[in-house]
Amino acid sequence: MTQMEQAKRGRITEEMRYVAAVEGIDAGELRARIAAGLAIVPKNIHHDFNPIGVGQGLSTKVNANIGTSGHHQQLHEEVEKLKIAIACGAEMVMDLSTGDELDAVRQEVLGRGYDGVLLIPAYLETVPIYQAVADRGSVYEMRADDLFGTIEAHALDGVDFVTVHCGVTREAVRRLDADGRIAGIVSRGGSFLASWMARSGQENPLLEQYDRLLDIAYEHDLTLSLGDGIRPGATGDATDAAQIQELLTLGELTRRAHERSVQVMIEGPGHVPIHQIEANVLLQKRVCRGAPFYVLGPLTSDIGAGYDHITGAIGGAVAAAAGADVLCYLTPAEHLRLPTLQDVRDGVLATKIAAHSGDLAKGVFGAKRRDDQMSVYRKQLDWEGQYRLALDPEKAREFRMMSEDYDKAVCTMCGTLCSMALENTRSRLGELLTAPEEEATHRHVRVGSAAYRRMGNA
Repeated sequence: MTQMEQAKRGRITEEMRYVAAVEGIDAGELRARIAAGLAIVPKNIHHDFNPIGVGQGLSTKVNANIGTSGHHQQLHEEVEKLKIAIACGAEMVMDLSTGDELDAVRQEVLGRGYDGVLLIPAYLETVPIYQAVADRGSVYEMRADDLFGTIEAHALDGVDFVTVHCGVTREAVRRLDADGRIAGIVSRGGSFLASWMARSGQENPLLEQYDRLLDIAYEHDLTLSLGDGIRPGATGDATDAAQIQELLTLGELTRRAHERSVQVMIEGPGHVPIHQIEANVLLQKRVCRGAPFYVLGPLTSDIGAGYDHITGAIGGAVAAAAGADVLCYLTPAEHLRLPTLQDVRDGVLATKIAAHSGDLAKGVFGAKRRDDQMSVYRKQLDWEGQYRLALDPEKAREFRMMSEDYDKAVCTMCGTLCSMALENTRSRLGELLTAPEEEATHRHVRVGSAAYRRMGNA
């Protein structure tokens, strides 16, 4: 049985208990949310790792994309990117490989290349249509059976999520063309299906044979990430008729998946002006029965080339605060080239900041406590404590060690005028007002000399 079916039957699985403990919530409450489709615990029965929860009341997760391409097939680089992404806190990894030998790439990413042991301690997601097209050599040669066969192969390998663009329908494409979009279809999978439908004159096979897809997902407890193949790729295209048409279709497909006890996540837009982000999140939650929402950024502007990890983090923080459950990272190289190892690191960390900012707004367990403790360490001038709580301890320590005052209780920004040191002294001196006179005299000497040492290591 799938996690969702067991939840519907009132059973709390080991996976649910583990996620509940990590997230700091009641296991029974998590079970109820999974049964209702408000939360998911994706865990392919062929993938052995500690599960991660996604959805209502849970911390906002971060996805990192990796993958080879036909123009840059360096598998060892992608494996290193995978390791860096997970080390920096990504809970999900999507393999977007489009080069050659995609079966070998996927199995290596899963860790099969290391004596058959699964090493990836995160969710793995793929887009099976990439391989279905690559294996045929052309999108026009792809058959429906090729696509479903590839989906099943990925499920057997242990993939936890598959992105399937079931909402790219002939009607949605018609609306897109009628609207005269600036960027058209920017989703690779969406463009594959739109081109296939235009040439064949047939409807999207993922929609027409949706029950076949549900059969595969149910058998392997494969979570469906219902992809937004008509997503806006320009802020000027956001929230148009084509995007809404696709969302309405995904809402109906979510209902059908829940009836079959198949876990579902909905993918959301990529380029959205900041004032439209909250409305997009609320609309998705309403139309798709509260299913977990996964946004690609979103980017709040189209002109951040070279800095799109920042543009995406701005949109991601707003989306997470509004209720988005997963943020897909962007790197500084977005729209320009395949990311480097440093790009991946920068992208994941920027997105983790956005996710945590959203968790603070949503009141997620532990988020405020971590921020408050960091503030306590700052007031105490406790550098080691700050390193431990920082999202990037190495960077925090590196910056501190570049300072002339790295071993003092001040920093080079304020020096002896440090407000924290002065505030600590003021607080301690204030205590003297309520102390016995003799004790106050002795404490005054101790407090004063200690304060001066802190303010200059004198």
